[in-house]
Amino acid sequence: MFRPENIIRKKRDRTPLTAAEIRAFVDGIRDGGVSDAQIAAFTMATWFTGMTVEEQSALTRAMRDTGRVLTWSGLDGPVLDKHSTGGVGDLVSLVLGPIVAATGGFVPMISGRGLGHTGGTLDKLESIPGFTTALDIERFVALVREHGLAIVGQTAELAPADRRIYAVRDITATVDSPPLMISSILSKKLAEGLDGLVLDIKYGAGAFTPAADDARRLAREMTRVAAESGLRCSALLTDMNAPLAPVAGNALEVAEAIRILRGERGDGRLHAVIVALSGELLALGGLAETPAAGRKLACRSLSAGDAAAAFARMVAAQGGPADLLERPEQHLPRAAVVRPVPAAASGFVAGVDARAIGWTVVGLGGGRQRDDERIDPAVGLSGLPEPGDYIEAGAPLAVVHAADDERWRRAAAELEAAVTFAAQRSEPAAPVLDRVRSPDDAD
Repeated sequence: MFRPENIIRKKRDRTPLTAAEIRAFVDGIRDGGVSDAQIAAFTMATWFTGMTVEEQSALTRAMRDTGRVLTWSGLDGPVLDKHSTGGVGDLVSLVLGPIVAATGGFVPMISGRGLGHTGGTLDKLESIPGFTTALDIERFVALVREHGLAIVGQTAELAPADRRIYAVRDITATVDSPPLMISSILSKKLAEGLDGLVLDIKYGAGAFTPAADDARRLAREMTRVAAESGLRCSALLTDMNAPLAPVAGNALEVAEAIRILRGERGDGRLHAVIVALSGELLALGGLAETPAAGRKLACRSLSAGDAAAAFARMVAAQGGPADLLERPEQHLPRAAVVRPVPAAASGFVAGVDARAIGWTVVGLGGGRQRDDERIDPAVGLSGLPEPGDYIEAGAPLAVVHAADDERWRRAAAELEAAVTFAAQRSEPAAPVLDRVRSPDDAD
């Protein structure tokens, strides 16, 4: 007879759970036979004792199977997606999805909202007037089939057990448990019916896993669990010591994505990460022979305007303006107070504290500190420097977009504290540190 407390006891005592035990526990979460208190006990026991790869794989598949698993028969290309562990100025999905759709892939992207100091893809897209991220499964699938791309929020039909588990993790200090994090992410990706997945694992001061070794460990675990579950997957370790984009804030990041798609931004850390992840995913899906060939294909998609056209189709299909690419300034919201912050002294930028910048955006109203808070899509920072840049005294350090003068002053002070200077230029960190592949990936 299934008794949840027996499984909790085994996990507490570091006895590996069988796949059948894990499935019974997860089915109980879905059906209501397992209480929130028992979920909390299980997640805390897992936080302390961890899980083997076999346990993580069993948990991932059991969570996937509590809801629908999408099928994609009849498509003439691979079904591909990307996941990021979260960062500041991280608008990669807004460009990567259109690149893959424009080069023959199909991208059913289920994204999330901002968490803590990090931004969320759904919040960014919802700064576009009329754009809806709340679609039912049938409409979501139809848009992916028709346009190659749709970006939506998690639906109750996909991995519903994960929703209950995550709600408990969020209030019991177990969000950062690697096995629970891995199973939460991958159960939803497996439910999408993917042929390939690329992971953007952030490290650095602005990441949830600051140490590079910890991020590399997480990447290895995730790619192994994905492979065990039958999903081709690879991961790139990317630097989040400084904001990825020169902007941070929802509408500002959409505008920056549009500039990249229109070919107005062809260099910098953000462009490098977008191209690297796109190339990796195109190779995983068989649309390019190697990641290097995939990177070239991604660059051609951008320079030819094909990715821009794919983005425009997605925006219009999900309720946004059809001319957003041509006239973003007419559609995207603008803050009431937009003023630069002058640099107090001359020097080379030694660092830009990504975590501090993220919290500054939240303080401006561009993120949530409580679930019931409303986001102001117009606020944020633009013109952010990159490490290694030289700034003259009195020149703009960055531009603050705020709802009022008081919030502008507070954000300006936080910005000045987040940027450090040095007399000599030091070489900035490479945007992509490492690549971690599935064990069965021969490339």
